[in-house]
Amino acid sequence: MEGGGNYGWGGRERPNILVTGTPGTGKTTTCSLLADAVHLHHIDIAKLVKAKNLYDGWDEEFECLIINEEQVCDELEDMMEVGGNIVDYHGCDFFPENWFDRVVVLQTNITILHDRLTSRGYMGPKLTNNIDCEIFQVLYEEARSSYAEDVVLALTSNHIEDLSDNVRMLTEWVNNWRSAGS
Repeated sequence: MEGGGNYGWGGRERPNILVTGTPGTGKTTTCSLLADAVHLHHIDIAKLVKAKNLYDGWDEEFECLIINEEQVCDELEDMMEVGGNIVDYHGCDFFPENWFDRVVVLQTNITILHDRLTSRGYMGPKLTNNIDCEIFQVLYEEARSSYAEDVVLALTSNHIEDLSDNVRMLTEWVNNWRSAGS
């Protein structure tokens, strides 16, 4: 697993990782297991937004909060400067590029993803939009256009074996990471 070019602040002692992907690809599970394995702080943006009221309203069509991206970034800035964070969110283009040493995009087979989302109660435009995002690799393209090529890593997340392999690989990467300032 090459890359992870340490584009962050030179003084960080621990890396920051963004785990992104369509809802249902396993972001939160991956982040929780990785955080436990390497003792990094798991920041679930959806929970943070709700807890700190970092949103501007409710989107009726997609049945979700409309987050205030500027407020989210303001809330995270000091933590990201220190390092040692795993950020869990289904978007990535509004975070500053220098915050992350690795950006992981989880990808899931469409049939598996459809089953996961319908079991969560997704239907109508919310279900269709998320399936289309995965089909057209919207989040992977968003990550590639927002971060350096050697920082972005796409990982398959279909089965429990994928989850284990991904956490093992990312654990190894974290354990081998060195700050740009060291």
